[in-house]
Amino acid sequence: MASGGGKQSTKIVSKNAGGGSGAAGGGGGPPAMPLASPLMGKKKKPFLGMPAPLGYVPGLGRGATGFTTRSDIGPARDANDPVDDRHAPPGKRTVGDQMKKNQDDDDEDLNDTNYDEFNGYAGSLFSSGPYEKDDEEADAIYAALDKRMDERRKERRELREKEEIEKYRMERPKIQQQFSDLKRKLSEVSEEEWLSIPEVGDARNKRQRNPRYEKLTPVPDSFFSKHLQSGEKNTTVDPLQGLGGLNTPYPGSMTPGLMTPGTGELDMRKIGQARNTLMDMRLSQVSDSVSGQTVVDPKGYLTDLNSMIPTHGGDISDIKKARLLLKSVRETNPHHPPAWIASARLEEVTGKLQVARNLIMKGTEMCPKSEDVWLEAARLQPGDTAKAVVAQAVRHLPQSVRIYIRAAELETDVRAKKRVLRKALENVSKSVRLWKTAVELEEHEDARIMLSRAVECCPTSVELWLALARLETYENARRVLNKARENIPTDRHIWITAAKLEEANGNTQMVEKIIDRAITSLRANGVEINREQWIQDAEECDKAGSVATCQAVIRAVIGIGIDEEDRKRTWMEDADSCVAHGALECARAIYAHALQVFPSKKSVWLSAAYFEKNHGTRESLEALLQRAVAHCPKAEVLWLMGAKSKWLAEDVPAARSILALAFQANPNSEEIWLAAVKLESENNEYERARRLLAKARSSAPTARVFMKSVKLEWVLGNIEAAQDLCTEALKHYEDFPKLWMMRGQIEEQCENMDKAREAYNQGLKKCPHSGALWLLLSRLEERVGQLTRARAILEKARLKNPQSPELWLESVRLEFRAGLKNISNTLMAKALQECPNSGILWAEAVFLEARPQRKTKSVDALKKCEHDPHVLLAVAKLFWSERKITKAREWFLRTVKIEPDLGDAWAFFYKFELQHGTEEQQAEVRKRCENAEPRHGELWCAESKHVLNWQKKTGEILAEVAKKLKNTF
Repeated sequence: MASGGGKQSTKIVSKNAGGGSGAAGGGGGPPAMPLASPLMGKKKKPFLGMPAPLGYVPGLGRGATGFTTRSDIGPARDANDPVDDRHAPPGKRTVGDQMKKNQDDDDEDLNDTNYDEFNGYAGSLFSSGPYEKDDEEADAIYAALDKRMDERRKERRELREKEEIEKYRMERPKIQQQFSDLKRKLSEVSEEEWLSIPEVGDARNKRQRNPRYEKLTPVPDSFFSKHLQSGEKNTTVDPLQGLGGLNTPYPGSMTPGLMTPGTGELDMRKIGQARNTLMDMRLSQVSDSVSGQTVVDPKGYLTDLNSMIPTHGGDISDIKKARLLLKSVRETNPHHPPAWIASARLEEVTGKLQVARNLIMKGTEMCPKSEDVWLEAARLQPGDTAKAVVAQAVRHLPQSVRIYIRAAELETDVRAKKRVLRKALENVSKSVRLWKTAVELEEHEDARIMLSRAVECCPTSVELWLALARLETYENARRVLNKARENIPTDRHIWITAAKLEEANGNTQMVEKIIDRAITSLRANGVEINREQWIQDAEECDKAGSVATCQAVIRAVIGIGIDEEDRKRTWMEDADSCVAHGALECARAIYAHALQVFPSKKSVWLSAAYFEKNHGTRESLEALLQRAVAHCPKAEVLWLMGAKSKWLAEDVPAARSILALAFQANPNSEEIWLAAVKLESENNEYERARRLLAKARSSAPTARVFMKSVKLEWVLGNIEAAQDLCTEALKHYEDFPKLWMMRGQIEEQCENMDKAREAYNQGLKKCPHSGALWLLLSRLEERVGQLTRARAILEKARLKNPQSPELWLESVRLEFRAGLKNISNTLMAKALQECPNSGILWAEAVFLEARPQRKTKSVDALKKCEHDPHVLLAVAKLFWSERKITKAREWFLRTVKIEPDLGDAWAFFYKFELQHGTEEQQAEVRKRCENAEPRHGELWCAESKHVLNWQKKTGEILAEVAKKLKNTF
């Protein structure tokens, strides 16, 4: 029966009709119009010509039924018949399978296992019903409600999702974040290295990509026999033979024993015998022969055992393997001591102490002449038993020193120890070790007596002779040492001890003779004089307080084995080495000898003077400087050091007299003029200083003399005189930038900003490469609020002075002070590109970063500038900010050691000790700073060169700078 969507034609047959049939339109369409008949009513029916209602089937009301013919559905098919699709998947290849599948799709799974309390059944209960208009309206209403509720929760949901994503990224960072440090290193890859990176792909050849196992086919003996009869000697296959290469004869150069005599046939029996012989040879390498003699290397077994013995109760199987291996070694060669020792130690490690004792005692029976076995047995046995073992060992080895020493160690009473050692000395009287051990237990007098006997038994032992000499009186000691020299004429220590003995008893005049005689005697006996060893002995004498002996040794050996052209350099290196080892008298003796050989060398005098300044007294320094200026009167620095020493001792008249002598030796010397001016100004003799400067300007006019003249008037408050002097100086030295700086700073002090700007601009025209002038002009503009002009000045300065770290640093700081941190970071990146090895830029870059990134930045800075003091100071401040006090102190010490002239480092170090150090540490830093007298550093110079601080000492400036420092980092 066909309905609204019928694809099949339907025929309606009336049951009342005799044989006629009426056709109706298929597919539920409107019925066909009946033929006109005069019997029909003239009034037309109202439903005619109208569309049929939904679900209308023509003829159904008259009892008509629908039927389907075979032509409509095709031929009848069995359930096992294949379907038309020849490529159907399994389970759909027959008609029955498809019918079953369609039936399963129509049925819904309403089983209890598919039911959920909240969601109901997994599928929709009404999925098979028609989807009508009201269903669509309901779905639209529900969708609108869901959308509105979703919009209300959208902000909270998105915020929660964002937090969850951030938390997830922190716990599991992206690959690009994990490799950020490696990506930074890509900047160091050169173009050649980049181009040499191979393309991605399998670079292996075809055979490696497609491995095939090599096929080996065993050759039958008949092949060898056949080709052996030919008697040819070919050993290779001729490639030109082609397929005939298989006929290449087998080489005939075989061992004759493999062939039966008199024939060319291969003897298979002898091949088998040869194989058996070869197998026996290989087996004999890992086993023992019938005769009982082992061919296994026992040391090799024990070496393997070292890796097998577990240290912390390891694998049981390893222990068993080691035990079996050692048992094999013991049984194979029972007279091999290391096997018994290793077996005992294996059992000891595994906790079986009694088994170890039994094994080692069995070892003493098998190896009674082995010291090591007896000592191991004594170690494993308890106290009294160990003594019995040692006594038994002594009976077997009466000449063993180690066993006697062990016997003495086992005794707890001193008398028993002495008794054992004396018994040992009766049997082994020539053992130095036994004599030394026995003497250590005796009192002073008994020790002297025993040593007298010891040197008779061991006349070649230097230690015993020297020990006896120390215990004897002066006269007896001299005799002992003379006997020692007779018995041992080739040892230098006896001679040095004799010299020390004479010095200790006041005979210093004999010391030089003894050392000279020692050198002569040792050379006569064929001993090579090793200069380094003698200098080392001299250092030991220095540390022991024998100054005369040390100096005599240095004078005797300092020139041995050195070429004339290398003497000065080598001696200065030796002196520095002695200072580093704390042997100051040795260094002083080396300098004295060098000054005798090179009396006119200014560098030697300077080195000696600096040595006396750092390690000597003021009197020794002044005496040395007096000799120095007598030999080198033209050396201005020596005169100035002498004058300064007198001035520091507050002996101003003596300093003036030294400078007067210096004027006579070096007339019109700028350094001496300025030193005299400083001496007078520091002692408040301002009129004297003015007269000296006026005289210097007339007799020795230099830019520095004019600068000091301006500085003196400026610090004394005579601004007009200072300006006049500055104007006069600029007429002669207009290319001296410090004069322009002073002129501008004086105007700034007087609040004349326009004149100061004019002075700086004029100075920059004459000195465009002076970075300090550019910085002063930029800071002046910044101070008056002209930030744009200051920025332009620094850009112009960088153009005229490329690769200037100071100008780049000021540009970065200018933007940072203006609050433009992003611009300052950009400028810092450009600065580091232009000046990649600038320490001051890297130090500033560390603290421009946020706290988490500072450590990484400091590592990069240390890679670029490993020994730069500014970078080391930045790392020290970084540790200080992280409260790592010990590390910070280490890095501060490293900084001031590398560059003691950097005042900023001393100031930060002092500030650090004020906060975290003791008073002793603070005093130590201050003292070291005063000795170093630093003169450089941005913060240090700003304080030390201020006009109000011109008379302050180094310690006072250090305190002022440290006071103004703030821990902003």
